[in-house]
Amino acid sequence: MRTQPPGPAGVPVFGNSRQYARDPFAFLTSVTEAYGDVVRFDLGPLETYLLTNPADIERVLVSEASKFGKTDVENDAIGTLLGDGLLLSEGETWQRQRQLAQPAFSPQRVAGLGEVIVRNAREMLDDWEAGEVRDVQLEMARVTVRVIVEAMFGAQLSEDQTEAIQEHLEPLGQRFEPDPMRAVVPEWAPTRENREYHRSVRALEKIIDDLVAERRGTERDASVDPAADAVGDDGQPMDLLSILLRARDRGEQSDEQLRDELMTMLLAGHDTTALALTYTWYLLSEHPEAAARVHDELEAVCGGDPPTAADARELDYLERVLQESMRLYPPVYALFREPKVDVRLGGYRIPKGSALMLSQWAVHRSGRWYRNPEAFDPDRWLAERRNERPRFAYFPFGGGPRHCIGKHLSLLEAKLILGTVAQEYELEYVRDEPFELRGSLTMHPDEPMGMRIRPRTE
Repeated sequence: MRTQPPGPAGVPVFGNSRQYARDPFAFLTSVTEAYGDVVRFDLGPLETYLLTNPADIERVLVSEASKFGKTDVENDAIGTLLGDGLLLSEGETWQRQRQLAQPAFSPQRVAGLGEVIVRNAREMLDDWEAGEVRDVQLEMARVTVRVIVEAMFGAQLSEDQTEAIQEHLEPLGQRFEPDPMRAVVPEWAPTRENREYHRSVRALEKIIDDLVAERRGTERDASVDPAADAVGDDGQPMDLLSILLRARDRGEQSDEQLRDELMTMLLAGHDTTALALTYTWYLLSEHPEAAARVHDELEAVCGGDPPTAADARELDYLERVLQESMRLYPPVYALFREPKVDVRLGGYRIPKGSALMLSQWAVHRSGRWYRNPEAFDPDRWLAERRNERPRFAYFPFGGGPRHCIGKHLSLLEAKLILGTVAQEYELEYVRDEPFELRGSLTMHPDEPMGMRIRPRTE
């Protein structure tokens, strides 16, 4: 891969968008290994600067977050899908929506969702049979989408709705795979890919409309006190859909905004958790000694009973396994920001309006911040070792004011699903060779993740 002369800001230039599109993960690894903290390359029409130093990443996400907004890389690509939901909205709109949604993710409410998570995991296991091979990525996506709909929409998906969601996720994912040609093909062009994409968006909108219709009238009367709007008549925090419906009844939420928030929650709320679980099952299959420690901890904490939210707080080793999985295989492998003014990062001037890429993949696997970075080592998350690293050497959920609102729900969900399954089964990866990765909005396996279901042996 050839480099070019330094860019106008003096930043080393590395490769181009075609090289990135062919294999974004190899590209990001090469950049990290060959260059310094800031590297410029062209991503479609945008001048893009990759940041790989945790100190610079912390400035962008936390200490100087007001200087940076969302980029056209994200907004143009997924605006049709997610609209003005929490993931893409800016300024006062984002602040208002974040404040409105926050009670649905409060610690009290998240802790109360443990039974919902475990019940859905148990229902998944009811369909499994010992010895069969299942695509674990599909299985994890099925259970996490059912959890997020019940937890945040207050409804339960039918089998037809669950299958329809999975059917239409593939065209959506393909639409966002790195491809420089998409930058010059307008969204309205009647290509096969565009037609399938818009058909899938309409299908998901229909499911959301049906869920809203099912809940209409059950969100309780709108409160005259907006401050009490997130608390139901029973004094308990309300689900997200109820909160949004009551806000709409007060005239504070349009139908379009409601659609955007629910679409964002439906897709972003389950996909990353499903992927984290998928990669964790793969790593446990490849490291039986770690799987044995997980089983021993579950027996010690749960004593054979289904895990609870209270148990999850005591599953320390399982949490370290999950952290290490998200280090090696971060479901969100890159974030983008746009400087609102000219800034200096890593000693270089970064012009206003360019794109900043903050890559979890590049930073999490860097030998600068991790000893033996390619190795699976859950104990690197013991406190004494974790404290050796800069804060933003690890940022699977982003950081700063725009950190993932569902972080704590996702972690609880992952631990309880892992614990529920591992009490009964071991999952064995059936292929001899490692899987390949495919870049989209999130990082997906490029082939089915077939795993054989084996009853747990004492």
